Amino acid sequence: MAGHLDEARKILEQLQEVSKQRYVTPYIIGRIYAALKDKDEAFRWLETAYKECASWMIFLRTDPHFDVLRPDPRFQDLLRRMNFPP
Repeated sequence: MAGHLDEARKILEQLQEVSKQRYVTPYIIGRIYAALKDKDEAFRWLETAYKECASWMIFLRTDPHFDVLRPDPRFQDLLRRMNFPP
């Protein structure tokens, strides 16, 4: 997001509008919230992605966009539930 917070929020609004007509993976929405450092919203969307078995979730462990979430116990719990090795 490199300091473009307003632009990131605008993209979120656009994705939510698009999602009314076609599928938008919650993983990407969670990624944007993580970049905005809104951890609770990021985890909310990642939980949705997990429940939907979103294909992008295979990248969760290595995706640098989630580095801000890694220290949070919820992130480690999510990785564990996905059966990623420790």
